[in-house]
Amino acid sequence: MQQKINDFITAATGARQLQRESVIQSLWSGYGEIARYRLQAAVVNHQPITSAVLKYIAPPTEQDHPRGWNSDRSHQRKLQSYKIEMHWYQHWAPLCDLHCRVPDCYGVDQVSYQGQELGLILLEDLDAAGFAARHQYLDEQKIRQCLAWLAHFHGRFLGKSPEGLWSVGSYWHLATRPDELAVMDNKSLQAAAAEIDRRLNSATYQTFIHGDAKVANFCFADKGHDVAAVDFQYVGAGCGIKDVAYFLGSCLDENECERQQDTCLDYYFSVLAEVVAELHPSVDVVALEQEWRQLYPFAWTDFYRFLQGWMPNHKKINRYTLQLAEQTLAMIAD
Repeated sequence: MQQKINDFITAATGARQLQRESVIQSLWSGYGEIARYRLQAAVVNHQPITSAVLKYIAPPTEQDHPRGWNSDRSHQRKLQSYKIEMHWYQHWAPLCDLHCRVPDCYGVDQVSYQGQELGLILLEDLDAAGFAARHQYLDEQKIRQCLAWLAHFHGRFLGKSPEGLWSVGSYWHLATRPDELAVMDNKSLQAAAAEIDRRLNSATYQTFIHGDAKVANFCFADKGHDVAAVDFQYVGAGCGIKDVAYFLGSCLDENECERQQDTCLDYYFSVLAEVVAELHPSVDVVALEQEWRQLYPFAWTDFYRFLQGWMPNHKKINRYTLQLAEQTLAMIAD
């Protein structure tokens, strides 16, 4: 299989020599790996490159989910997610600009090996491009960088039809999580799940959402204030506030969420208004903001619904989450 990988990288970059340097990370549940390759005499789009990152998708013969969710439904969802990511990089990623930076895609392929269909996605090495910093904790400036990335991303794809992507973006959306829904202890939330999902999906203003916009999927510039994003397995249609809620939950604890919620939302919507005014001047940005702000607790509670079934002792199920869930359920009851 390594020879097939080498041939693929050589064809995509023209490299005379290449070497698998290191594994950056394994894919979730053992579905492959992401590895960095060193290249010699490689040229892409008339530019010399010295490295590239390969996302190698190879489903395991025996599934080993970290949380024990090993159903065929889970397996098929993962396979679909990688097909969608391939489509994203081929057909949609080139529309992103420097304000919502993503890695360039050098090539995509599916190969047969020992009866399996394996996926290959060859990407720009963001470390080499100057985005080598990763952070678990974000200060106010870095939170704003990511919120600005999301605002530019959502503004750019506002109103687009998600051809080849998820019809509903995000890995936790209700239609793909019936198993987790069935085992929920919170029966009030369980009963309201379909209505929460309906309100999010029927929002007037739809865009593309990243679908897994956690802090770990943002790469920060070594110098300056630029940021790039990776991991587009769950990109698809949705209201942008789903990404915002999920992102804030990934980098702020319950006390920080309470203190910074309004400031973060104000900043996100200020950037979004500028982007929409430039790219979609006919869109009523006031109405868009009003709708998405009202859906913020719904978006947060929707993710809580997933966690409550998937991992009910998760640390993100905290006082702030429960307050928003109570608020959401009250709005549904009115």
